[in-house]
Amino acid sequence: MTGGAASELLHLGPLSGDALEAAADFHARLLPSIEATLLAGADPLTLVFLPAGHDHRTWRLAAVQGLARRFAPSRINAVESDEAEAIAAASRWLGGAGGVTGQLLPLDGTGASGVLYPCT
Repeated sequence: MTGGAASELLHLGPLSGDALEAAADFHARLLPSIEATLLAGADPLTLVFLPAGHDHRTWRLAAVQGLARRFAPSRINAVESDEAEAIAAASRWLGGAGGVTGQLLPLDGTGASGVLYPCT
């Protein structure tokens, strides 16, 4: 990663705990403002979803991937978290990750400091 600027953040929610209701609300109420933000030049943009059940993953990923295709070469990704430090760290990383777009990253906020696997 290079030392690029942080990705612009757009916090979404809260949305319904029911996946179908949340997806409908996202597309009807939030999608137009996301598209306007991208048309205004936000690049890269990171959507911030609050954590939700596993049944939300499919519609969220499809929405982010669809936006990434529609607005290429602008980059758009999403994270799932309610932890400010984790969101800020992901924003910095995504800002410098020039080839990453159309991804949905669940964040747990515990971080992976140092080496994940011991070197022998």
